[in-house]
Amino acid sequence: MTKSLKSLWARFLFQDRGILPTKRLLFIFLGVSAFFVLIGIFTDLSWMYVVAMNVIVFFASFLDLFFSPRKKDLSFKRNMPAEMERDLPYTVEVEIKNRAARPFSYAIVDSLPQTFKRPFPVRGVAPDERVLKASYETSAEVRGDYETNRLYFRYKSTFGLWEKQTTVELPHALRVIPDMTETKQYLQDAQKFLLHEGMHIRKFQSGSGEFSQIRKYAAGDDPRMINWRQTAKLQEVMTNEYEPEHGKYITILIDCGRMMGAELKKGNRLERALEASMTVAAAALRKGDYVAVLAFSKDVKVFVPPAKGMEHMQTILKSIYDLQVDPVESNYASVFSFLETMQKKRSLMLLFSDIRTFLYEENALAYLMRIRRRHLFFMIGLEDQVIKQRINEAPKQVEQAMIKSIAQQQMLFKKKEKAKWENQGLLMAEADEEKLAVASVSYYIDLMNRNLL
Repeated sequence: MTKSLKSLWARFLFQDRGILPTKRLLFIFLGVSAFFVLIGIFTDLSWMYVVAMNVIVFFASFLDLFFSPRKKDLSFKRNMPAEMERDLPYTVEVEIKNRAARPFSYAIVDSLPQTFKRPFPVRGVAPDERVLKASYETSAEVRGDYETNRLYFRYKSTFGLWEKQTTVELPHALRVIPDMTETKQYLQDAQKFLLHEGMHIRKFQSGSGEFSQIRKYAAGDDPRMINWRQTAKLQEVMTNEYEPEHGKYITILIDCGRMMGAELKKGNRLERALEASMTVAAAALRKGDYVAVLAFSKDVKVFVPPAKGMEHMQTILKSIYDLQVDPVESNYASVFSFLETMQKKRSLMLLFSDIRTFLYEENALAYLMRIRRRHLFFMIGLEDQVIKQRINEAPKQVEQAMIKSIAQQQMLFKKKEKAKWENQGLLMAEADEEKLAVASVSYYIDLMNRNLL
């Protein structure tokens, strides 16, 4: 295909600038042509006259094009967030300023990346000599850095016989980060967020640690913590609330290996691990702890040194927001060896990984035993929903019975191996996909309240 043909084809694909006939003009032209052809068939009307009338109609349509708004009469501005959370809807606003004295109908196509939701074309009518705000809703499925450079705008002439198309350069840098909904929910109301399975609450209260606040006595509170002075003053039972000592060190380990790419109902395992990691980091930083983050697969990909304060959340987010799954096996031994040299102070090491894969890593056990002498190790992963579903199925056929027995065997093997590791002081847990963040924060607070660190 020649360069000129490619340019013409791009105009029809809404990717270039130029002038195109509309369907209305084509139908009018075909109607006029058919009318004069029929007259020429049943009368002695000259064919040259028929051709001349078609040419006149065609050139008359250019009067409509002449009075349509010019490119210099239009200006554009796109209002778009610089940062978007994965899979959350955002509204993008396009400001169209029409300086011409005539209204027109338009269609917009924005140059969003292919991984974004693309509700195009966006159509509307721009009034004369006014500023119009057109909007559309989009969302991103894949994290990372993107650029949106062009806006393709097509508008019709006054009588809708021709369409003008223009390409506007509106460069805009865009960053897609993990879904922070659960992190925001925790920061807004921690106690409500930590409703575990709708029944139990992981309390912040403990009989030891630093004094936090005085609150109303609730069923289940330790009677020894009742503040009798405030009780007598306010005429209702008040209790002291304590929290673990501040300034502990938390190291969050994020596995980016092959098994973390397994698809779930929403995203994959890595997406869920990142969201849970940010929620745990928010909980720890809010309590005044030091948080470090390490992401790895075959080698260490990202290491964020420990720091405290909520401003450290942005440092962590900027470092891990574009992490992707690597098509390689995770090298746990190399990571634990790296941690021995980087993390000298005693800390809670919270590993997000696939437990089933980890249990086969016999070489990692020797490194973990050395780490266990100085640090507290806790691993959390996602439950295998397929195995759970197979175990709960009623075997109506021989094939289903065999599948169920294999699934039960896999589950028993996992429990046996987990027990072996836990006997060495290496704690492990699994959570449902929807509750990974809640469970992670809950276990973190429970370990802090028990002063295991």
